[in-house]
Amino acid sequence: MKSKKEFKRKEHKYLIPEDLYETFMSDLQHYMSVDKYGLHTIMSLYYDTDDFQLIKHSMEKPDYKEKLRVRCYQTPNDSFPVFLELKKKIRGTVYKSRIELPYKDYLNLESPDELSKEITTSQTYKEINWVRKRYKNLKPRVLISYDRLSLFEPNDPNFRVTFDHNIRFRTHDLSLKNGSYGKIIAPEIGVLMEVKVLGAYPLWFVDLLNKYGLRKASFSKYSQTYTRYIHKPVAEVMTHVS
Repeated sequence: MKSKKEFKRKEHKYLIPEDLYETFMSDLQHYMSVDKYGLHTIMSLYYDTDDFQLIKHSMEKPDYKEKLRVRCYQTPNDSFPVFLELKKKIRGTVYKSRIELPYKDYLNLESPDELSKEITTSQTYKEINWVRKRYKNLKPRVLISYDRLSLFEPNDPNFRVTFDHNIRFRTHDLSLKNGSYGKIIAPEIGVLMEVKVLGAYPLWFVDLLNKYGLRKASFSKYSQTYTRYIHKPVAEVMTHVS
């Protein structure tokens, strides 16, 4: 499987109520087309430290932040490809680089001699190794899954829109081989739309956003999981103690 290995773009998020989703999609498809994968499931396994340094730093909204994760597009067997990804955000611009490798090779990540030279000599592998060495006890912490529909604009390959449904997580049983089951992260939201773009929005898309009254939202799947289900506020802890 050949796929893009490096990305540079802006990413903007919108929360679409369920009762608007179908009509919004109908209007959107006058300009954009669903990609060849249709509705598919994505699983992302996020790495972090014992005290969750990466996500806590990210939530402080610094000029620079990074995430390390493994992503796959269906429940893998040993030979199925997965993607080891380093996602960096610098002053609002997202830079993502990734390595594609069979799942069995990903399991050998701690044994570089088992990996191909093409992987171990790549710049992305060196950057990922640098991040792994910089943080202590960096390992998989949270598995986040969702069902995604992606659309593309035939005349502009740098403009894409995705819709994520049933966003769920688990913090145990973190093997990708065990599928995408989990608890819904934010039951109150409808559908998460992400707009991926290099420059300005097309005018027709701005008109569509205004027609439906859609405004940018701050919603990070990992941040929401950490805030709602992992982080325990001091007051809550003291209540349990007393």
